[in-house]
Amino acid sequence: MSAKKVTFEQQLQRLEEIVAALEKGDVQLADSLSLFEEGTKLISACSKQLDQAEQQVVKLMKGPDGAPAELPFEDGEE
Repeated sequence: MSAKKVTFEQQLQRLEEIVAALEKGDVQLADSLSLFEEGTKLISACSKQLDQAEQQVVKLMKGPDGAPAELPFEDGEE
């Protein structure tokens, strides 16, 4: 059996649920610690996915012959 892959959007939604529950403040200490641990794992997983997506981003600009050319994504503003 293969486990169903959780999407990035599902991870973010779960993280939002955890934050809301912790902000509400009516969760028992043991449950708060468990939620916090789950949240930190989700943050790590989401950050990794965002880093991978950023590495795949390219800017399309016109090359010398007028045809689009792929250039690496540059950090910062122009």
